[in-house]
Amino acid sequence: MTDCVLRGRLVLEDSVVEDGIIEIDGSTITRVCPASDYDADLPAATDSTFLPGLVDVHCHGGGGESFPNAQSEEAALVAVMEHRRHGTTSLVASCVTASAEVLRARAKTLAQLASDGELAGIHFEGPFVSHARCGAQDPTYIIDPDAELTRTLLEECRGYALSMTLAPEKPGAYGPGSVAEALIDGGALPSWGHTDSNSAMAREALEYSRERFSQVSTTRGPRATITHLFNGMRPLHHRDTGPIAEFLSDAARGGAVAELICDGIHVDPSLVRDVYELVGRDHVVFVTDAMAAAGMPDGEYTLGPQDVVVRDGIARLAQGDAIAGGTAHLLDCVRVAVTRGGIPLVDAVYMATVQGATILGDDTIGRLAAGKKADVLEVDDGLNVRRVWRRGTVVA
Repeated sequence: MTDCVLRGRLVLEDSVVEDGIIEIDGSTITRVCPASDYDADLPAATDSTFLPGLVDVHCHGGGGESFPNAQSEEAALVAVMEHRRHGTTSLVASCVTASAEVLRARAKTLAQLASDGELAGIHFEGPFVSHARCGAQDPTYIIDPDAELTRTLLEECRGYALSMTLAPEKPGAYGPGSVAEALIDGGALPSWGHTDSNSAMAREALEYSRERFSQVSTTRGPRATITHLFNGMRPLHHRDTGPIAEFLSDAARGGAVAELICDGIHVDPSLVRDVYELVGRDHVVFVTDAMAAAGMPDGEYTLGPQDVVVRDGIARLAQGDAIAGGTAHLLDCVRVAVTRGGIPLVDAVYMATVQGATILGDDTIGRLAAGKKADVLEVDDGLNVRRVWRRGTVVA
């Protein structure tokens, strides 16, 4: 017997069904079809819209808790649940630049949550990044790329490491014996960012990533990602070009997948739209880069070793003016993309669901389709949460 039958507007991978049905049996979606094709008792029509559960592959925390600071699974789970209740049913926990000892400790804690099925993976933002473009990364702990440390962190993650942000201009970032090699060979992805690179080194790093992926078998991607495009990198200039044009070019040619923080603060929504129109939805993934203040009031917070002050919903370092992560949920980013960026709903949802699932290498999530996990988000006309199912269980 079917556990649950939902009726409303369905946002599928390539289309919208204005009046559709989702059948859920246990933790699995068993049927998706137009209401006119449904051969059992029809539930009453609703004004709800149903999306796949969202997938965020770059998130530092929420609900007052921070993954880089979480010394227990219970603390980290607070952040997981903050985003889950707002529709993100698959979440990657992001660390920040810190000492090797702290990174190893966080890897152990987060790997256990991933093993328990609460997290989709682990992302290390640093420590092999640029001092000049460190943003909210503490420069005290930035070091040169270390392939051995990378392998150690991957071991501590027990197969749940998804990616690591690193700057291509750093010695040993890519090439034989490099961190990128260790990541790709170890089943994770290089995520190029927090960089002051010129165009030549950015292009070489991207081409190396492609070449190495072609030589190994991995369940992830298999494509490099770009850590929050535009943020934490040398700006594009027509004579001193920096890495951004190379990142866009590589994405357009099917290489890297570019992260965009579409919260209306990190990147102007019109530029998000432009990138989407230039490279296409298959080469962009929406992320939050959220920190502990997501879902919380303005105030004082921490992000790894750094103190952060949130005013008017914008997080900045207490010392300086660098933006220190986001305060939005991924559904907020979808809303901004649609209402302020003019991106079609189907494509905005795709970049917040299918793309993250593809990066993770998990084809059981990110879509409303038979056989997929019953991760479903019910929203109103304003894309506000009504209910959230995860693995068939209502969580909000």
